[in-house]
Amino acid sequence: MFAKATSNLLQQIDPDGLLIPVSRLNDSDKLVPLSLVVKRKRFWFWQQPKHLVSDFTLNDVLTGDDPMQPDVAETDFLKYKGTFGDIKRGKMDAEVGQLTVNVEGKGSSKLQSSFGALKKQEVDVQRLLQESRGRVLDLEHCLIQQTREKQNEAFGLVKERILTMEPCFISEQVQEQGECGAVLAFRKPKKIQVSLNNDGNMQMDSEVLLEIPAHTVVAYSIIELEVKANGEYELCLLPDVLGGFEVDSHKGTQFVLCEATGKDLQTEKTTLSEQLKEMGELKVHIEELADLPPQTRSRLFQLIKEAMQDRAKLAVLNDVLDQLCQGRMPDLGQLELSSQRHMVQTLLDLLQLDGQEAGQKKTSPLIASYMLVNAMEEMNEDGLTALGYCSSAPVLQALQQLVQTLETASECSLQSSGVSPLLEEEIFQRVERLFSCCKVTLWRKSSAVLAEARSPVSLAPLLLCITIHGLASLSK
Repeated sequence: MFAKATSNLLQQIDPDGLLIPVSRLNDSDKLVPLSLVVKRKRFWFWQQPKHLVSDFTLNDVLTGDDPMQPDVAETDFLKYKGTFGDIKRGKMDAEVGQLTVNVEGKGSSKLQSSFGALKKQEVDVQRLLQESRGRVLDLEHCLIQQTREKQNEAFGLVKERILTMEPCFISEQVQEQGECGAVLAFRKPKKIQVSLNNDGNMQMDSEVLLEIPAHTVVAYSIIELEVKANGEYELCLLPDVLGGFEVDSHKGTQFVLCEATGKDLQTEKTTLSEQLKEMGELKVHIEELADLPPQTRSRLFQLIKEAMQDRAKLAVLNDVLDQLCQGRMPDLGQLELSSQRHMVQTLLDLLQLDGQEAGQKKTSPLIASYMLVNAMEEMNEDGLTALGYCSSAPVLQALQQLVQTLETASECSLQSSGVSPLLEEEIFQRVERLFSCCKVTLWRKSSAVLAEARSPVSLAPLLLCITIHGLASLSK
C-alpha cells in the first residue's frame, strides 16, 4: 500500500523528473541528507535502475575526523490527496459431468492516500562542493568494498527529500461480489467480511487503514558520485552524468558506470515498427516459454496472472527472478507473507530451480520468465489493469498475431481467423484501451486494424509487445 501510494504521488507531481519514490516505510529513517544510496544497473536495457537505501551516510565512509555539515534548506512543498481505483467483472460457464456451473463476479478496489501538507528539504549543493574538495573516501570500508566489487553499482547522496508534516493515512478498500448457479469454492479466503446468501450470492469486503507518522520521507533525489582509484570523488551535478568507480586498465583509466538504461535507445525512432525493431532478438528468449511442458505452462500462466492483479506480488516475483538471474538464490524467510513465500516456492518448483546453488548457469525458461514479469512490472497502473481485461487465451493469441504484424507493418488485416476475437466490439474496446495506456493509438478502418505510436517516444510499446508474446506463449 505504501509503495503504491508513493508511486502514485510521483506519477502525479513528477512523472518524468528525478524524484525516487520510497517503497519501504522502514527506509524512511535512513534517508537523511547525505545518506548513501546504492544505484544498481538492472538486467534488461529497458529497466529503471534500482536504488538500495544503505545504513550509512557520507561522513561514515570519509577518512579523517572532520565531519561534513552542509546547509539544508526547508520549504513547503504541496498538499496532496489522491484516490485511485478500478472495477473488474468476469463471467464463466462450465460443464462438469451432468452439472452446469455458472459463475459471475464483480470486484472493485480503491486506494486513497492523504499525505496532507508535504515539505521539502534540500542540501546546499554549492556548500557541499566546497566541503568535498580534498576529501577522500575510505576504500577499506566494507560498504565501499562490496559495492565496488559488483561493477554494476554506483553511489548516490541524498540531496533532496520530501516529507510529511503531520500524521496522515493510506486506506485501501476492496469489494468483491459473486453469483454461483451451482457449487463455488474459494481456496484462500483473504477478506475480512464474507456473507453468503441462500441464492448463491456472495459478497466480500475489506478495508485496511495505514497511519503514517509525521516526518516520514515519501520521495527523494540523489547526486551520484564518481569515485577515483585513490578514494577522491566528484559530484555528478547533471542528470546525464553518471557515477561509478574508477578501475585500472591496460588501456589506461576507465570508469565502471551505472548506466542509464533505455533512455536514449529509441530517440530517433518515430514509427511503431521502428520502435519494435528490438523484438526480433527478444522473441528468441520470450518464446522459450512455449517449449515448456503443457502443465508447467498452464500453472506458470495462472501464477503470473494472479501476480498481475496485485502490484506487491508482482514486485516480489520480479525481485526473486532478478536475484536468480544474477546468480543468487532468494531467501524465502525474508518474505513477510506466507502467500508470497508459497508463490515463490511454486515458481522455483515450476522452473525446477529448487535446491539450485547460487552461481549456477541460468536456464532459458528462467530468463524468459524474468523478461515477461519485468516487462509487466515496468508497465504503469492503468496499463496493468487494462492487461487484466485482455488476458484470456483467445484474446492473447489474437494480440500476439496483431503485434507480430505491427512489428513490420502499420496495419493488420481482420480477415485472418487468428485475430477474429478483435471483431467483437467489447473486446476491441478493451484492446484499444490497453494499447492506449502503452502510448499506441489503435483504430479500425474497413477490414483492418491500424496502429500509430504517440509522442513522445517511449519504451511502453516494446514492453507491451514483450508482455503479449510472453503471456500468449504460456496460454497456448
